Amino acid sequence: MLEFIGLACTSLCPVCIGIIIVTSLIVILADANLMLIVKSKCGKKIECLSGKVVWITGASSGIGEHIAYQLASVGCKLVLSARRKEELERVKQTCLKLGRSHLQDEDVLVLPMDVLDFDYHKKAVQSVLDHFKKIDILVNNAGKSQRAVWSEVQLDVDREIFEINVLGPVSLTQAVLPHMMERKQGHLVVMSSLAGILGVPGSRSYCGSKHAVHGYFDSLRTELGNNIDITLICPGPVFSNLFQHAATGKQGELVGRNMENSEKRMSTERCAYLSCVAIANRMYEVWVSQNPILFMTYITIFLPDVGKWLASKIGAKQFLKMREGK
Repeated sequence: MLEFIGLACTSLCPVCIGIIIVTSLIVILADANLMLIVKSKCGKKIECLSGKVVWITGASSGIGEHIAYQLASVGCKLVLSARRKEELERVKQTCLKLGRSHLQDEDVLVLPMDVLDFDYHKKAVQSVLDHFKKIDILVNNAGKSQRAVWSEVQLDVDREIFEINVLGPVSLTQAVLPHMMERKQGHLVVMSSLAGILGVPGSRSYCGSKHAVHGYFDSLRTELGNNIDITLICPGPVFSNLFQHAATGKQGELVGRNMENSEKRMSTERCAYLSCVAIANRMYEVWVSQNPILFMTYITIFLPDVGKWLASKIGAKQFLKMREGK
């Protein structure tokens, strides 16, 4: 028996080594986790979402704006929410142009909303239901980033970021959930971050809030079972206007700068496309990033001790450079 096992292991080793090498090359060359890349090539196309009613928060700019464009182009009916109504109207007009063969003016609803206005969330849900009669997909995309040294962050900043990034999506989801449970179908999408998986330096409030998002929605997924899907989307460095509104360590202070074109970041369009592939295929969790951040995520998840050791050896300064695409 031992000789048979030894022979089997000897014959399998080259195959195993080959699989490891091929997988490693895919990970190194890819800009998303392996399963998402497979789904983007062989899975359901975004077009399968045509006709679905999709509510997107944080739709006035960045990833949320470009998710709206992707979905409009395949004929999704949209609810666009953010605080800036004039920007939402601009996004709506672009959506109507992209979906001109599918969409009419009434197929894109502009619904200005502050995610921190918790008392308004149930009214907002009712407004959407009055207009479209249903909500197929909720994309919790609104959020706020941060840049600050851990020891210099005021607790008021922690509270603000937690309310925007965690309690906002939780509250709106809780308002939408009864409708989805009554229909016994629905899809909840949450824009998290690889900062919700890695211990990213220089963003304690943001990093902590994104870790919390995973806890809240993984818990909900277990409770709901199979009728209602939950997708956690975790981007790495992506081009956007994120820094314009990002917090620092002081209450009321903003980073207020633009990203540089020379930075190594994924384009907003590519991130939005991969996010929509994840939505179309009802995936549980996806990672959307270029390397080396993507590789660091794999190491951290599959070899946690090695990942944490590697992060400590890289050091905060070098880690921040990687995060900022430098």
